Amino acid sequence: MRASANGIEIEYDTFGDRTHPAMVLVMGLSMQMIAWDERFCAELASRGFFVVRFDNRDVGLSTHMKGAPVPNIPAILGGDHASVSYSLEDMARDTVGLMDALGIDSAHVAGLSMGGMIAQCLAIHHAPRVRSLASIMSTTGDPSVGEAKPEVLMELLKPSPPDRDAYLAYGIGLWRMIGSPGFPFDEVATRELVGRAFDRAYDPMGVARQIAAIASARDRTPALREVRAPAVVVHGAADPLIAPSGGEATARAIPGAELHVVPGMGHDLPRDVWPRVIDALATNATRPRRS
Repeated sequence: MRASANGIEIEYDTFGDRTHPAMVLVMGLSMQMIAWDERFCAELASRGFFVVRFDNRDVGLSTHMKGAPVPNIPAILGGDHASVSYSLEDMARDTVGLMDALGIDSAHVAGLSMGGMIAQCLAIHHAPRVRSLASIMSTTGDPSVGEAKPEVLMELLKPSPPDRDAYLAYGIGLWRMIGSPGFPFDEVATRELVGRAFDRAYDPMGVARQIAAIASARDRTPALREVRAPAVVVHGAADPLIAPSGGEATARAIPGAELHVVPGMGHDLPRDVWPRVIDALATNATRPRRS
């Protein structure tokens, strides 16, 4: 399904009863909505939510910003944002636009990795639209926290191969590197996910534009102190891409936020952690908003 939102087209999918409170799921860098496993979404819907997942701009079947400047990541990190096509705040406005298109006045919002950054922007800049906030394996934008392991960052920034078989090998290797050492690695499911993502949309430049949005973002810590929505922060103790200090800083910044650090969890959501994550999201959704 597609909706017009914030001047672009957003591909989305839903689970559950439309009369139930909405839970909007925001995915991370380069990842398409299919990375929110259908079984995860169905289990969340069974807890009494109308679950919405969608493709962020520049991935999947949503609008790709063709013709935009080629991101110059070293220049962006040096403070020159001339090659940045859009911001995390723009991506938050995409999410609000999708909510508008679906007739959702306010929603529980859960974001993973870059999606957590977008969800934080929603809670900061669109507070009345956010009933509760869940920030999963994410960080505040403060460069002193949440640092990636250098070898992981180097692998992530490598050009991805355009050949499908080579891309499958690359993707599986990357997921092995950033995944959860405390849980079994499901190579069959990973191969299927990577292959489906390649077949839906292969756009390395779109991913680079998303990286530019992250690299140009300001530190959200001061603004997060003003968030009044009930918040939960979930982070893997073994996350090599966004170190646990990123989640810890997020929880410190948001008044009253609950922090769940999951032993053995890396930068993914293995099925064995779904019950804990779903419980955290559902419980947080029942907490009152701070006055």
